[in-house]
Amino acid sequence: MELIDTHCHIHEAAENFDVESETRVRWKREGSLTPDAMIASARAADVTRLICVGTTLTDSELAVEFATKRPNVWASIGIHPHEAQNYITPHSLRLQGGTLKQFAGLAWRPKVVAVGECGLDYFYDHSPRADQEKILRFQIEVAAAHDLPMIFHVRDAFDDFWPIFDDYKNIRGVVHSFSATEKELRQILQRNLHVGLNGIMTFTKSLEQLAAAKAVPLNRLLIETDAPFLTPVPHRGTICEPKHVRVTAQFLANLRGETLEKFATATTQNARDLFGLD
Repeated sequence: MELIDTHCHIHEAAENFDVESETRVRWKREGSLTPDAMIASARAADVTRLICVGTTLTDSELAVEFATKRPNVWASIGIHPHEAQNYITPHSLRLQGGTLKQFAGLAWRPKVVAVGECGLDYFYDHSPRADQEKILRFQIEVAAAHDLPMIFHVRDAFDDFWPIFDDYKNIRGVVHSFSATEKELRQILQRNLHVGLNGIMTFTKSLEQLAAAKAVPLNRLLIETDAPFLTPVPHRGTICEPKHVRVTAQFLANLRGETLEKFATATTQNARDLFGLD
C-alpha cells in the first residue's frame, strides 16, 4: 500500500531556514524533529512520497532546494494570500517586478510540480483583498505559462474566487484543506478540480463538512497533512507530520465505506496523475 502527502511544510523544519514564520515557530517549538526523520517515519507508515509547499518567495526557494536533494520529495512554489501585500508596490496595485520575476523563475527548476499555495483568505484578511486577487492572478499566469497544476487556498472566499478562476482556461489543480459544504464541492467538481482533505475531517463537528467529504468522487480526491498544522485525532496536541496521512486516510475510508487499500490506491494515483510524480 502507498499513500502520498500532497501538502506539507516540513522543509521549514530544516536547520538552514532562518526566516521566522508561524510554521517555523511551530517546528522550533517541537525541537527534536528533523525533516529527514519525518520522511523516514512517513515511509514506515506507507507514506512514500510528499510535496513540500511554499508560501513565500524565500519559502518556495527552500522547498525547491529541499526537494532537489531528496528522492520522492517534490516542491510547489507559492505565495500565500496572507503574504500578498508584501509583493505589491506600496500605495498601488503594481506588482514588485524583480521579486516576482525571481518567483516565476523557480517554475523552471527541477522537481517543481505545482504553483501554490495561493488563493484568497477572507477569514483572516491579513492582506487587502485587492492585493490577494492581484497575486492570485499572477500565480495563475505563471502556472499557465509552465503548464503546471495549482494548489489553491480558499477560505470564506469562494464567491470572489470563482469569477477570478473562470477568467482563465484549462487550469488544473486542487482546492487544498477543503472544509466547506456540498455546495462548494459541486462548484469545485464542475471545474474539474481535485479536493484535498486532511486532519480537519477527523475533528470537525460539522455534519455538512463530513457529508461533503463523503460525496467527493474517489477519482477527484487527494490526501494531505498541512504539517505541522491540523494534526488528526487521536494525535491532537502533538505536531502534525506526513506520517499522519495514514491516520486521516483510515478515518476517511471508514467514513466513506471504503477499504483503506482502495482509498490509498485511488488517492495515490490521483496525486501521481495531477502532479506528474514518477
